Formats: sequence, C-alpha cells, structure tokens
Amino acid sequence: MNPLLLEGIINLGTSENKLCFDLLSWRLSQSDMLQVEPALLQYPNWRGHLFLREEVARFLSFYCKSPAPLKADNVVVLNGCASLFSALATVLCEVGEAFLIPAPYYGAVTQHVHLYGSVQLVCVYLDSEVSGLATHPFQLTVGKLEEALQGAASQGVKVKGLILINPQNPLGYVYSPEELREFLEFAKRHALHVLVDEVYMLSVFVDTAGYHSVLSLDRLPDPQRTHMMWAASKDFGMSGLRFGTLYTENQDVATAVASLCRYHGLSGLVQHQMAQLLRDRDWINQVYLPENHARLKAAHTYVSEELAALGVPFLRGGAGFFIWVDLRKYLPKGTSEEEMLLWRRFLDNKVLLSPGKTFECKEPGWFRLVFSDQPLRLSLGMQRVRQVLEDQSPVAKNPPSCQPQDPSGQDK
Repeated sequence: MNPLLLEGIINLGTSENKLCFDLLSWRLSQSDMLQVEPALLQYPNWRGHLFLREEVARFLSFYCKSPAPLKADNVVVLNGCASLFSALATVLCEVGEAFLIPAPYYGAVTQHVHLYGSVQLVCVYLDSEVSGLATHPFQLTVGKLEEALQGAASQGVKVKGLILINPQNPLGYVYSPEELREFLEFAKRHALHVLVDEVYMLSVFVDTAGYHSVLSLDRLPDPQRTHMMWAASKDFGMSGLRFGTLYTENQDVATAVASLCRYHGLSGLVQHQMAQLLRDRDWINQVYLPENHARLKAAHTYVSEELAALGVPFLRGGAGFFIWVDLRKYLPKGTSEEEMLLWRRFLDNKVLLSPGKTFECKEPGWFRLVFSDQPLRLSLGMQRVRQVLEDQSPVAKNPPSCQPQDPSGQDK
C-alpha cells in the first residue's frame, strides 16, 4: 500500500466522483477532442458558441425527457453551477432579498448567492421524524414552504425565489413529478422564481429512485420563472473542467446572466470538447453511464453494509455520491459542539466527513459521507470511521423514524 495513503487524510467529505477517471481520460484523449480552429481562439458569444448551445439543448432534451425539443436560444453556458448561482442571484434579486431553500442543503450555495448581490437564504427546515402525511425523513411539503415564506415576511425579508436541488444534496432523495409540480404551483402563487439544480441528474444509480427532471413536466406552471441548472462536474466526474449550463425560457434572465459570462465564460477549446462529449450518445449510453452506475452502486453497497454492521442508521436515497448518516447516538447531549468534536475525532483519525452543521441541519449528529472513491481509499476511510465509532460509546438508541430508508418504498 502507498505510504502516502496511510499517512494522509482520506477525504470522504468532498462530493466528487473519482470512480471513472479511466473512462474519461480515454474519451477526452481521442482525436476529435484536439481540434483547433480560429473561431475557438477568438471572443465567443457570451452565451456560449452556438454549436455548444445546440448540443446542450439536444443533450438536455434527451436525458431530461422533455415533452418537446429544447431550444438553443434558451441555453447559456458558463464555468460551473457555482458561477451560475452567483449570476442568477445577482440578476433576480436586489441586495438583502432572499431565496427559500430546503435544509439540510449543500452549504456552499450560501456563499454563491451572497458573493455579488448580498442575497441571503431563508431555510425551510426539514425534520428527520416521520409524522403526519410524511413518508420519509426530511420530507419537503408545501406547508413547510408556506410557513417559511410567512416567517420571512414577518421579519421584513423579501423572498424572490425558491432553490430546489434535485437529486437532493446531502439527502440523496429525488422529487416525484407530483412533488415538483406542487412546489412550482406554490412558487407561481407567490410570483417566485424557481432555480432547479439538477447537477446529479445522471448519477441516479437505483432504478426505483424514479428520477424526473423539471424539464420533463408537461406545461410548466410558470415557465418564465423556472430556471434549470446542470453541470458536468458531478455526472461526468469533471469538477476541474468547469462547465455549467442554464436553461430558461425567460430571455431577459438569459441575457442578463450572459452579460456576466464575460467573467465566467469558457475557453473555446473547452467548449469544443464539451460539444464532442455531449454528442457522443453511443459512448455515454453504452459505456460511460452503465459502468458509472455500476461502480457507484457497488461503492454505495459497500459503505451501506459497513454502516449496517456498525449499527449506524442512514438514509438510502439512490442518487448522488453520498450517504446521509445518523450519528446522533454518539452525542451525549445532542449539541452542535459535540457534533464538531466528533468531526474532529474523525479528522484526528485521518478521515474527513462533512458534519450536518455545514448543511444547516438543525439536528446535530448527522454527517454526509461520500462513497464515490476508489475501493482502496474507500476501504481505508471506512476502517478509520469504524475505529472512531468503536472507541465512542453510543449513548442512546436511534428513533425508529431514522432507521435506514428504502427508496423503493417511497413516492418520489
């Protein structure tokens, strides 16, 4: 075993897919990727070269299963979803205004929307306890959205939109078409924009998860206020390439976001590579996606079995690169301070997990564990997790509502 691997920290905290570098390096080194033309070395349309926007429209039409072909005029490309969150927040909000976002959520969104326009987030807090009409932990409902919106209004905060991450990060759940439509109807009633981040849309590795894109819905309730985001960083394991795209029917929004692409644009060479990759449907469907899903599923199964052997509850979402793990029984008083102490114990034992605090989870003791890593590193990381938990005596049994959840039994 590599000594550096033994001495270094195993990163099970950063959500990157490290399972398919062999497939990607082969595809990106083929001769069609190396083309250089004068137009690729000149200033592009800030929305992106037309050849790429056309390819993105065809790609999203196919994989999002849109009822009608999507249009290149509604596509803007830029260097990742982080930039896109910043651009959309700046375009849609005034300083001090806000977006609703279900929590727990991917915490970096807070910085993204605040960067340029000082836009804030209003959390729609979700509970692990399954009660009422809920079918699984941390379930979002229109009632919770209404409550959060009213709470913001009572504090003088003007909410301009709703952010949905689908599949959800860190939960790994996907929204059903019925849920999506309910949330979009809620937004329409209150004249809210909806930003739907679908960056994990091709990383659904359990068939029963039943993923549906917002672009698959027939007759969106408010198409002028519905904006879909996707990037290559997760589904294609290329977080270093920096490619993201916006699809919106609102041309004023598209034009305004494109004006910021002067600072967030892609080089012509990267645009050419992305167009070649996205149009290679045979390689994507017959080689990459089947193998990627198989490797994700195998890694997920391994970590799930390790956690089950430790008696640790977790959610089974079937999408993304992570498992939402319930370690509350290892916190004697159930405080945020104890959560950070446990996080520190993991780090001292050279394994990095992400604590719930970084996802604005209001229940201390939840951690996100990323499993999309090579078997050797993943095995060593889980050994270190096991060592910490075996040295830490549990203080309470897990509530029944937080036992592992099977996505096949959920309406999603």
